[in-house]
Amino acid sequence: MKKFSINLLFCLLLASFNWLEAQSSKIPILEDLNYRSVGPSRGGRATAIEGIPSQPFTFFMGATGGGVWKTEDAGNSWNNISDGQIKAGTIGAITVAPSDANVIYVGTGSACPRGNISQGIGLYKSENGGKKWKHIGLPEAGQIGKIIVHPNNPDVAYVAALGHMFGPNPERGVYRTQDGGESWEQVHFVSDTTGAIDLAINPANPREIFAAFWRAERKPHTLIDGGLDGGIWKSSDGGDTWTKLSKGLPTGLIGRIGLAISPANPKRIWAIIQAKKEESGGLYRSDDGGDSWSRINRDHQLRQRGWYYSHLTAHPTDENTVYSNNVRFHRSIDGGKNFDQQIRVPHGDNHGLWINPNHPNIMIHCNDGGATITLNEGKTWSSQLNQPTSEFYRVSVDYQFPYRLYAGQQDNSTITVPSRDVRGITPTEHWYSIGGGECGDVGVHPENPDIIWAGSYSGEITIMNRATGQTRQVTAYPHYTEGTNQKDLKYRWQWNFPIAISRHNPQVVYHTSNYVHKTTNDGQTWEKISPDLTNKLAEEMGIPGGPIQHDATGVEVYSSIFAFEESLNDPQTLWAGSDDGHLSITRNGGQSWQDITPKNFPAEGTINKIELSEHAEGRAVVAVYNYRNDDFKPYIYLTNNFGKSWKLLTDGKNGIPENHFVRAIAEDPVKKGLFYAGTEYGMYISMDEGKTWQSFQMNLPHVPITDMEIHENDLVLSTQGRAFWILDDLSLIQQYSPAIAEKDLHLFKPRKAYRTNVGNYGADFHFYLKEAPESGAKMALMIQDENGKTIRTYSADASNRLNKFRAKKGF
Repeated sequence: MKKFSINLLFCLLLASFNWLEAQSSKIPILEDLNYRSVGPSRGGRATAIEGIPSQPFTFFMGATGGGVWKTEDAGNSWNNISDGQIKAGTIGAITVAPSDANVIYVGTGSACPRGNISQGIGLYKSENGGKKWKHIGLPEAGQIGKIIVHPNNPDVAYVAALGHMFGPNPERGVYRTQDGGESWEQVHFVSDTTGAIDLAINPANPREIFAAFWRAERKPHTLIDGGLDGGIWKSSDGGDTWTKLSKGLPTGLIGRIGLAISPANPKRIWAIIQAKKEESGGLYRSDDGGDSWSRINRDHQLRQRGWYYSHLTAHPTDENTVYSNNVRFHRSIDGGKNFDQQIRVPHGDNHGLWINPNHPNIMIHCNDGGATITLNEGKTWSSQLNQPTSEFYRVSVDYQFPYRLYAGQQDNSTITVPSRDVRGITPTEHWYSIGGGECGDVGVHPENPDIIWAGSYSGEITIMNRATGQTRQVTAYPHYTEGTNQKDLKYRWQWNFPIAISRHNPQVVYHTSNYVHKTTNDGQTWEKISPDLTNKLAEEMGIPGGPIQHDATGVEVYSSIFAFEESLNDPQTLWAGSDDGHLSITRNGGQSWQDITPKNFPAEGTINKIELSEHAEGRAVVAVYNYRNDDFKPYIYLTNNFGKSWKLLTDGKNGIPENHFVRAIAEDPVKKGLFYAGTEYGMYISMDEGKTWQSFQMNLPHVPITDMEIHENDLVLSTQGRAFWILDDLSLIQQYSPAIAEKDLHLFKPRKAYRTNVGNYGADFHFYLKEAPESGAKMALMIQDENGKTIRTYSADASNRLNKFRAKKGF
């Protein structure tokens, strides 16, 4: 075997080194590491859109987990303009100032509160068209439903703050700024449980403002939709005083309300109103500026699942045309009396429309598949396969080369994508569905990646054989959860219940409801191998939702087993964690189970991830969140003795902020005590077994990290709003020590490299410089054989402290 040596030489090819003062950092090599987005570019849910009237091909989109995006070519391509600046992925509102297109206001926190909702962190503003963003306040506004800007003054703006989605808070209501966001006034407040959901301003008289208020709150098991305090208010003095409107409007329990004013006739105002009394709900219209109202349409197509939709848009030049977004996209041309015209868009579940007032045939629409643009009034629309904003709950990987990633995409289907680009193949040619449904966890046979298990609603499971093209449903107990009292469910399968294929015997497959289910014959029969391993909090619960509308899609199924793992070494040892605060273990294959819940565990905390260590049997680290009970603290627990005792690794002061709740956790398989944590707002790392944490964000967007796996020594992430990401080659982190940071020059040991025609492969040689060189400096890597003969030389820019040479061809 030939032996090679590697030498690093300073090469003064373009510039000499100017040794600079080193930047301070706990782990300095992190400054120059980068995550890699692996897609898919298949759009996820968006509820905020906007355009610029004078630039007919320029539009903005706010995703519910993916940040703010801009297109300048009518949707042919999209570019993110918020990464690294806006510190939350969930966007609820975008508004361009009518009098200055450079001024853009963005409200975080989508106000269409489905079960996986993320809470916002306030408002941002740009004064240069989205290049730079500044946080301008209202950090406790929660979900922001609408922003309106004065038509003639970009410094005057109003915000509809729905508030915290998981508990009461006094920051709900309507806010006004008169100095461009430097200060805010809460100009209208109803209660700490009822917030503002929509706003409308009279373009002809901007002192007239209408505000819709809605009582909305979520719990782990339900949605609270509607209350006695809801309704429509009007201000005639720019927000100084408000009057509740009542003439002709419904009374009693009121749900979500959507508003629209006709720019062509500002006396005409529409309101889509959800109400408890069936004879009260529907589309209302005022033709006298809001003084009196009448119901003109009670079509249920405009009101189904009203808490999720209820969006109206008035045509800018025709007072008789109004659009309604619901499951389908509807248009009325007779003032709202009839919505006979359904407009086909690329994806269902519709949330918003913006019409260019100068060119009304140009529109941007948003739905659960992203944003889409039409230049011909809805006859054709731009693609949504160019937006990497997919929402995933979990991630699975397989063992083929290159390995693939698997998950269920919210509002779409299951999907698998390769971990690396395949040359000569367009992206959509190597995406494909693998059974199950949008919410499903996925399990892949460890020896045959063509065998794939995937979950879906109500405990549904499919098994697919891609080689034969066969897909079979193997649900353990078919039943329909919608419209069913939770206490009456035989098995409580949550929206994205876990599926696990045994690494010891792939014929053994587990999945969980409030029990652990096991099959050894490809799902033909299932065995229940546990008692109810929850706190049984759902046993007295009814149908989720109310008092206006119920919501029982499966997201609200509660008191179920939410995390499950089989021991790496012992097939008889199984771990199970529930979504209502119960952690269990069996050491005998399910014959008996022990409660190992930590003593200082948050009441009703959801165990989202159980990570079993490769360093010692009985060692595990657990990620728990409790945000659905309005508790945003980070919770990570460590045990070294099968759960007999636990240590809390997070206190809100040792690196992970007190409001960055944790969704995912992993321990490095090579370096014991090296932990990676995924939170609601990004990534963190600990190199001292959780004593201290620091940001591990690098170039990653500030979005929810829902799951992670360490595979082939890569860190694989799923996100809620930005699809999949991979941090290639953890060996640099594994090799790092404080002594390296003190060396003038250090060459890291490279990991295995492969000669292949698959893109993005090659040998990477990383080197670290204690002090950053000046711009333009170069370094060279010489590879020599055992006789000192140079057989290959590579050069690289030494622009950072951590740099690399890439050897793309074998030698």
